[in-house]
Amino acid sequence: MTESGPYIDYENLPAPQEGFVATLFITVRHVARSREFYSKVLGGTVVLEENPCIVKLANTWILMNPGGPPTPDKPGITVADYEPGDTTSIFLNLRVADIDACYRLWSERGAEFVTPPIDRGAEIRCYMRDPDGYLIEVGQATGVLTGHLAKKRPEDLPG
Repeated sequence: MTESGPYIDYENLPAPQEGFVATLFITVRHVARSREFYSKVLGGTVVLEENPCIVKLANTWILMNPGGPPTPDKPGITVADYEPGDTTSIFLNLRVADIDACYRLWSERGAEFVTPPIDRGAEIRCYMRDPDGYLIEVGQATGVLTGHLAKKRPEDLPG
């Protein structure tokens, strides 16, 4: 009797024949729970079930694994679990064709949004959190398509 390994979708692995592709690695507490969120809620394709889990999400890949201690290729660096809260310095940004449809569909599938979509002039956007608390922006370009940009914040102005 042979033990089968985890499922692998070889055709969708992020392994370019030339150049490179960009992927996003996130540290997760429960791989199965995160895999289900990115595949079932957001509609991604599971490419590799674990070690690391890889989900193809539209034209990018989300790689996820638990944190861990330093390794020979990253000596002195520990990969730590994300501590969700009221601050963040990085987040996934999903650009969609129809934000209202995505908001309804993903809400029905269990996504928890911070607010409904809000029209900000240049775009309509809202945010949700994944099971580990990572912030995900969902935005639809609107005014920016005709040159209407977002207003600058005072801290963005020169001087």
